[in-house]
Amino acid sequence: EDNLFWEFAESVAGNADFNSDARWLEFYVKPGITFRRQAGGKAALYGGASVVTSVTVGTDAFDAGNNGQTTVEELYLGLQSGEAKAGQIDLSFGAREWKAGTGMLLANGGSSGFSRGALKLGPRRAWRVAGLVNGRVAGFTGTAFYLDPNEAPDNDTDTSVAGFDLRYDGASGNFAGVTLGKVVRSGAPYPKAPPNGIGVPSIIEGARDGLQFLTAYGRIAPSSGPFANAWLGIDLALERNQRIDLRAWAGRVQVGYRFAGHRWRPSISYVYQTFSGDDPTTARLERFDPLYYEGNPSAWSTGSKSSMVFINSNVNAHQIVFSIAPGKRDTITARAARISANELGSPIQFGQATRLEFVDGVANPITGVTRAHLSDDFYLEYSRVVTPNIYLTAGISVSVPGAGINSIVPSRDAPFWTGGFVNLIVNY
Repeated sequence: EDNLFWEFAESVAGNADFNSDARWLEFYVKPGITFRRQAGGKAALYGGASVVTSVTVGTDAFDAGNNGQTTVEELYLGLQSGEAKAGQIDLSFGAREWKAGTGMLLANGGSSGFSRGALKLGPRRAWRVAGLVNGRVAGFTGTAFYLDPNEAPDNDTDTSVAGFDLRYDGASGNFAGVTLGKVVRSGAPYPKAPPNGIGVPSIIEGARDGLQFLTAYGRIAPSSGPFANAWLGIDLALERNQRIDLRAWAGRVQVGYRFAGHRWRPSISYVYQTFSGDDPTTARLERFDPLYYEGNPSAWSTGSKSSMVFINSNVNAHQIVFSIAPGKRDTITARAARISANELGSPIQFGQATRLEFVDGVANPITGVTRAHLSDDFYLEYSRVVTPNIYLTAGISVSVPGAGINSIVPSRDAPFWTGGFVNLIVNY
């Protein structure tokens, strides 16, 4: 990484000791075992266990490194009875992976980086506790869930979530569903924008506790007719917490087309996603909480470089994705994203960028940004299936600061933030 975080550490925070150019290595190994045993008739007992050992050599983008940790990843038992067409019940409990819908709020149950190492690879995904009661019949799947995330000890918010997901899966990858849930317990705080964005954000301790959410998601991908090879995806979310007078929202629209007749199988898609921010002109809190979203470029990350700075709150992004497969084992993907803030004078991540600005010779503490355009991110990735068990990925990316980012830097001219990586995964 070069010019990390557009060199905010030195130009904004005044930390000359932070190295804005970083080179580091990450490794992890994840051995595991699964079993399934028929218990007679249509019933089966199953389970799994795995551990992750991760290491970072050198100092990573968040100034952590030369560390690592071994943790339990999966450790669960389950009982399944019946058949999906006629009706099937599945009960499981323990540490395991699970995702609601498209991963807008509930997907990544484990955290990596910092004391655990492997910041970028992010090998931990399983929830520390996942209690799941699942029923399937004729394409419908209903899941009652209780989730306790496997958060790192240096950032454990003591959060647990419960709810219900109902989903229908049709032919050709079509699906639709809703998720209804509530944060049962949490100590996570929220920032509150100061009145009119002038001043320092206030911190509401334990604000996540009691958060209620509703998401609706769907994807249409016709297999024939004039719209064959096209797809449309829609996600919507509402959040409420009467205890702290919170009302927040988010949404995403995806539309794309795959040129199936071309030998390189090119595809192009447009994605717009937006997450509400706290309006500094109201007493109500409108900040969207993305909870445990799936934060990779093909899922819910907002930009490439910028996703290391901005979580999915008070931001929106227009994204174009173009992909080709010049060989049966090769894929090249290019992504471009224009990222902006939804609310000016409001915390974007957690209140960073609070600073003094002079208006008519008077110093005022300002929160967030005064210009909406944050950055333009460009990302080029190459993937190759070396063997059926070995996968190689390499990528380069650049983030061009927008007027919002430049408004924070005293020189009004933040540098381009660039980086690259090579990643090798071996499954055995």
